Amino acid sequence: MKIAVVGTGYVGLVTGTCFAETGNTVTCVDIDQQKIDKLNSGQVTIYEPGLEKIFLRNQKEGRLFFTRSLEDAIKDAAIVFLALPTPPGEDGSADLKYILGVAADLGKLLKPSDYKVIIDKSTVPVGPADKVKAAILKSATEDISAAFDVVSNPEFLREGVAVDDFMKPDRVVIGTTSEKAIKLMNDLYAPFVRQGNPIIFMDEKSAELTKYAANSFLAVKITFMNEIAQLCERLGADVDMVRRGIGSDERIGKRFLFPGIGYGGSCFPKDVQALARSSQEVDYEFRILDAVMEVNEKQKLHLLPKINKYFKGDLEGKHFTLWGLAFKPNTDDIREAPALYIIEALLAAGATVNAFDPEAMANVKALVGDKIGFAENQYDALENADALIIATEWNEFRTPDFDRISKTLKNKVIFDGRNLFDLEQVSKLGYHYESVGRRVINN
Repeated sequence: MKIAVVGTGYVGLVTGTCFAETGNTVTCVDIDQQKIDKLNSGQVTIYEPGLEKIFLRNQKEGRLFFTRSLEDAIKDAAIVFLALPTPPGEDGSADLKYILGVAADLGKLLKPSDYKVIIDKSTVPVGPADKVKAAILKSATEDISAAFDVVSNPEFLREGVAVDDFMKPDRVVIGTTSEKAIKLMNDLYAPFVRQGNPIIFMDEKSAELTKYAANSFLAVKITFMNEIAQLCERLGADVDMVRRGIGSDERIGKRFLFPGIGYGGSCFPKDVQALARSSQEVDYEFRILDAVMEVNEKQKLHLLPKINKYFKGDLEGKHFTLWGLAFKPNTDDIREAPALYIIEALLAAGATVNAFDPEAMANVKALVGDKIGFAENQYDALENADALIIATEWNEFRTPDFDRISKTLKNKVIFDGRNLFDLEQVSKLGYHYESVGRRVINN
């Protein structure tokens, strides 16, 4: 099957590469010539484990192409994916200008005799399938009403494991009532569900809402556990024990119950905000989501009162090491990353920061410039630091060389926003250690 993917961001590049991996011929489109040149030369423009290998293989075998020309990309394609950004507007609603702009361009290019399925892969609120169809028809110069269907096919990719999520999906959600589109979509996704995971067909609006509902529910779970962690600190309970106790209940499950310093990234913040905004537009007050957003904003700075208390309210001239900049491990994505909030608060208090992250330093440097320092490895980052702060749970941070940390840090002080270390271990090593929802180790 021949496929066009419009947009070569995170979703578009993973989508195009994974469809090529199952034998399809895929052409990806982007307006950024520099990015297209990099992709055509074999440079993967995002960090995602496992992506580069299949990207290079499918490029070499002539199944994966990149171009700036929308017309060339869709000419022979039966399926056209729209994988474009939908950033939040000032009021929190998703901005559809990129999707609708491409839809208008498609209207000028579609032919009455050449049927295509136009697929919303971008995260959109309820209703854009109708808007995309209207934008296509409005710009058409001839009657193409029977030449296309607009389908909603939300993505459920987790950054860091996106290739596995795409190749082995828990489910595929497809919103369409067109029998012609159903047949094409079923054929397209059949190789990905051979083990029996479902392809769930529904109407377009239900599919659009499913994406927002899923991400918002996961954000609720994370935030609920962060609230429990706050309570644990005040009552003297251990959040790890509570997590194990409730996670063993199959009605609740173990996943997304790890406390920390809030969620970030490209999906949860934007999707929760957009669903709350969509609710307001139909005069419904979605109070749970309002509370989730409020709590998450506060949680990003959960470590700051602990740090201030330890240093007796005076951070002026103090120097901190920050391990982790990405919003989660195995990605270079820093959108809404808690680390950025911590950096801003420390700098405002007169402190200095030296940071290390395996993948995200270039992105942060482009954002903050020389306001903080960047180290070549996690141990170099510790030089002359008054304390270590952990903001991202990269695997290489989980079992570090504590002797090396002890010899390099000025003080044996760790503020851990991801609960990486065992309390008894750090106690025996003589650290002052504060985490989230667990007792303070005072040494």
